[in-house]
Amino acid sequence: MKRIILSSFVVLGLAGAATAAVQTLYEEQLARDEEKLIINAPIAGIKNSRWFDYRADILEAQKELNSDLRGASDVEDRRDAWEEYAHELRVERIDYIEDMAEKGFRQGYVIW
Repeated sequence: MKRIILSSFVVLGLAGAATAAVQTLYEEQLARDEEKLIINAPIAGIKNSRWFDYRADILEAQKELNSDLRGASDVEDRRDAWEEYAHELRVERIDYIEDMAEKGFRQGYVIW
């Protein structure tokens, strides 16, 4: 009986330690929210150079984030990396939408 109780405490202790170790930064959460807004299909179905530039810029931002996180030496470096990534995703999305709007194509939204 004591063995079961001790192992339960050990399991609970490990679960608590794992939860504490996986703390999400505010900047990371913002970046994750921006990732949800990545445009996965071209506006109006038009695959032009601007669409391919947008996709390439997104991939470049993801690679840069991975590189920055590997080189991060402290929490501030991680925050900077996530903040820069979120900013790049936002700017690229807005630029793509505005460029397509100038050509007469609007971003479609579905309202439920």
